[in-house]
Order: sequence, then C-alpha cells, then structure tokens
Amino acid sequence: MLTEKQYKLLMFINKTIKETGCCPSFDEMKDAAGLKSKSGVHALLEALEERNFIKKLPHKARALEIVRMPKLKPSSIIEEERKREEAIKNGMVEIPLYGKIAAGTPIEAIANETEKFSVPYEMVSRGRYYALTVEGDSMMEGGILDGDTVIIKKAETANNGDIVVALVDDCEATLKVFKRDNADILLIPQNSSYETRRFPASRVKVQGILSGLMRNYN
Repeated sequence: MLTEKQYKLLMFINKTIKETGCCPSFDEMKDAAGLKSKSGVHALLEALEERNFIKKLPHKARALEIVRMPKLKPSSIIEEERKREEAIKNGMVEIPLYGKIAAGTPIEAIANETEKFSVPYEMVSRGRYYALTVEGDSMMEGGILDGDTVIIKKAETANNGDIVVALVDDCEATLKVFKRDNADILLIPQNSSYETRRFPASRVKVQGILSGLMRNYN
C-alpha cells in the first residue's frame, strides 16, 4: 500500500495530466504532497517508479506516464475523506492554517502547517486553499485588519490589482496588492503610512491570491 504522501502525489499527477495534458511542475507537486523541498518530490517519484505506478519518459523534461493506479487508499486518506464529507454536510470544511502573514514589514516565510481552520464550504469549493493570520496594519485601508484570518487560493501568477501572498527572496512573505511594472513587481500597501516596495520580478514569487476574509469580533 502507498503512503499518504505517495498516494496524494500520484492522484495529483494523474488529475493534472488528465486536465491539462501535461505533467505538473515540481513546485506544484511539492505543494500537493505537502512537502518542504523538491528533494522530497524526487524521493516520492522514485518510490512510485520503483513500485511501477509511474514511468519517466526519456528525453523529455518533466514527462511522466501513469502506469497503474492503486486499488486501495491509505487509511489516513480514507479518514480524511470521511471528515471532509462530514464537514461538507455541516456546511464547513477545514483548510490548513499556516501561521501569521505580515501586512506591514515582511516576516519570515510561513512553511509549516500548524493547525486547521474551518471555513464555509462555498468559500473553498474549487481550488486549493490555506489560511493565514494577518499581523500588522499596512492593509487596513483595504479592510484587512490586524488579527484577521485571510483565506488564500494557491496560485503562482496574479493580475494587477490582486491582493497576493508574495514571497520575496524565498525567505520573506507579505500580503500586498500586486502590480507588474515592466520587469519589476510592485508590492503596494493599503495604508498611506507605508511605502510601495519595488523588486525585480525574479525576486518575487506569488504564493496565492486573497479569496476571502474571516474576522473574530470577540
């Protein structure tokens, strides 16, 4: 039987190939399997290939072929699906809560899932989402306050005007309005006390786009 991460990665690869006709990128596979590094993806792919679930196609970058699918699901996946179905019936579903995201001076990038956060199912019915707790006041004029929980849809690209989680230099994460200006990326606060930051596009990675917000008034 496959491990939970092996199973999730195989399902994600199969789904992506069926939907797009192409294999997912290593970054996409890393996120789908809940891994911290691409080396972990390599290890899972090698395990899947050794067990004859996938085959790497020669002379093609990122080319994989699904050889067969597993007949059984890992018990952890079965339990996860049971909980999800129950949550959907109750109108709520759990997504990962990764920690705090700076809405002022950027903080160290959040990488570890610490707990789950319950949100209405209709907020996250399509796509992959995670939640972050806002820290700071640089987005307050846009209605995003210190202590709010933002719901983020995972994405690697954004349009001008989107509010994004931006990763700067692979080590700092911040919540800002995104704008592309020729070869640069502008990260724009929504608080007149803060200045817009400009970076070469190579230094900024979009980690997701703001989808919703939840606030506790207690």
